[in-house]
Amino acid sequence: MTDDIWKRDEIESPCIKICVIHPETRLCTGCLRSIDEIGAWSSLSGDARKAVMEDLPNRTKLITKRRGGRAARIKR
Repeated sequence: MTDDIWKRDEIESPCIKICVIHPETRLCTGCLRSIDEIGAWSSLSGDARKAVMEDLPNRTKLITKRRGGRAARIKR
């Protein structure tokens, strides 16, 4: 018996289970994907997933600060 049956060739999701949509950029602050990309991820082709994954480092500068917990409740 081998485990080859359970190997997957597709690109895994970049989700890190911190699912908060940034109000200005509309990107998830955890994985940096858009809502549309998150919703379509399971049906995207390998090339489309690869393109999203390659673009994620460019998106880090779009989200300057994550706000959550107490910081999000304090009015500034």
